[in-house]
Amino acid sequence: MSAQPEKRIGGWLLGPLAWLLLALISTSLGLLILASTILIPQSFVALRAQDTLWFISCAIAAGMWYYTLWLCIAFFKRRRIVPKHYILWLLISVLLALKTFAFSQVPDQIALRQLIFPLMAAAIIVPYLKRSERVKRTFVNL
Repeated sequence: MSAQPEKRIGGWLLGPLAWLLLALISTSLGLLILASTILIPQSFVALRAQDTLWFISCAIAAGMWYYTLWLCIAFFKRRRIVPKHYILWLLISVLLALKTFAFSQVPDQIALRQLIFPLMAAAIIVPYLKRSERVKRTFVNL
């Protein structure tokens, strides 16, 4: 019986893992800032006076934080579903950056910067996750 031992997370997989952990930290900080803004009574009154888009934005940020946390845990447990969900997570990140670029009232340079990084990450990481033998040998747990 010549079964290859399971691979540990290492090599080029450290790049996607680092990207995921940085996104988790960034999203956590964004949610903390958002929560602190909501907890200030004057800010909450001003937000409530606007339309409901801020509530949708908060819900999307919380959902993305939860999905990123779940994906980090699954990554460390080396679950078989991680490559597919990582690609889906990258796609959602690109779509959120596109939404910011198209609909937000921030300067185009800042919105373009937020769009470039997820696009570059998706362009590099997706082919690696789909074709690498190391990825197939690493993510083996159910």
